[in-house]
Amino acid sequence: MLDSLLVFMQIVLINMLLSGDNAVVIAMASNGLPSAQRKKAVWWGSAAAVLLRCILTVAAVALLQIPYLQATGALLLGMIAVKLFRDAYNGEEAELTGSGKNKRSVSLMVAIRTIVAADFIMSLDNVLAIAAIADGEPVLLILGIVASIPIIIWGSHFVGALLRKFPPLVYVGAALLGYAAGEMLVSDPGLSRLIHSSATMHDAIPLFCIPLVIIIGLIGRPKLRAH
Repeated sequence: MLDSLLVFMQIVLINMLLSGDNAVVIAMASNGLPSAQRKKAVWWGSAAAVLLRCILTVAAVALLQIPYLQATGALLLGMIAVKLFRDAYNGEEAELTGSGKNKRSVSLMVAIRTIVAADFIMSLDNVLAIAAIADGEPVLLILGIVASIPIIIWGSHFVGALLRKFPPLVYVGAALLGYAAGEMLVSDPGLSRLIHSSATMHDAIPLFCIPLVIIIGLIGRPKLRAH
């Protein structure tokens, strides 16, 4: 009983650490929506994140052994991070310039699709850590996934409120997602022989992805006209 309790506490802790990226994605994707739609995006996005974890828990161990799957996921997550940063940055810049169209229009369905795509990529990595700790115990796995629900929802609301109050924090959000993409890349079994031969490269790649995401996002942003 005590062992199961300790394992459950470990799973909750892992969820707290790993759900941060999901919360950042949901907050950044829903930040440009009206208040009512923003709440729907947070709830639907959180539900999608939890559902994906349930589905992927069974297959995660096998899937993550496929060479270059995580590298592909890292590339996709990097592209999503750039898009989210670009959209959020444009909204912030437009507010500062006093533009009448102060935010790029974001639809609820577009926000949810972005959240689901990012959650799918990140959940592969998340459920592997949880499955390893639970050692295949289905009850502990389910409890661990259920425990992630309030963490993701509360975290999304909290991060979203911070982004609206302090718009420059979009740089921090983009940096976190860029780092997560870099971590996925160096964890790919197909690249392990190349990357793990150099500890410096293994540590440097996630850090290099932080400015890379921000620079690409800034270079590719459309110019806004002040009125």
